Amino acid sequence: MTSSRLPARSTPTEVAEFLRQAARAPVVAGTRGRLIFALDATASRQPTWDRACQLQGDMFAAAASLGGLDLQLVWYRGTGEFQAEPWLNDAAELQRRMTSVQCRGGLTQIGRVLDHALRETQRRRINALVLVGDCLEENPDPLCHQAGQLGLLGVPAFVFQEGADPRAAAGFREIARLTRGAYCAFDAGSARQLRELLCAVAVYATGGRRALEDFGQRQGGLIRQLTRQL
Repeated sequence: MTSSRLPARSTPTEVAEFLRQAARAPVVAGTRGRLIFALDATASRQPTWDRACQLQGDMFAAAASLGGLDLQLVWYRGTGEFQAEPWLNDAAELQRRMTSVQCRGGLTQIGRVLDHALRETQRRRINALVLVGDCLEENPDPLCHQAGQLGLLGVPAFVFQEGADPRAAAGFREIARLTRGAYCAFDAGSARQLRELLCAVAVYATGGRRALEDFGQRQGGLIRQLTRQL
């Protein structure tokens, strides 16, 4: 597969398909959503990390009217450095923690992200996993096994890929498929699209499909257009 077949930015049709997939993902709505927000903090990711620091506040705000969102930041970087922050429901505190992290060179640790999500939901159910990255440097077979386990537990993975690396795209799509989640690509020019999609996932994690449709009605723009196609 060549990179020319994998555009860095998802087309409107692909983004519409993302939300259609999100609407099918098995989420049990509750008074508060529980969402793991996993980010690649290797060296190439610094610009996107800075952007994510701003976007996470919008995720909290989008979920607030539905009872709120508990979010756990998970990140990896360097030589085997892996960190799961405490569960938080305060956007300012999460942003403080995120801005204290500097990206460093290293290999991906997506297997550890999936393993962590499995252990967390076995302790107390999580509604969704969000994974943002640009590379996949691990053997995909163990990752697919872990993703299948998450799918059996009803935890959809919403995978956002920056760029168009074909190996990463194939692996990320399979992780999303096996968890009954969704995959979407973006690039440096897609900040608004990424913000809206992350907000939609936060709303969905908190209130399910109906909440996502209601959010689209209130929000308008891209989200309203896409939810009409569900």
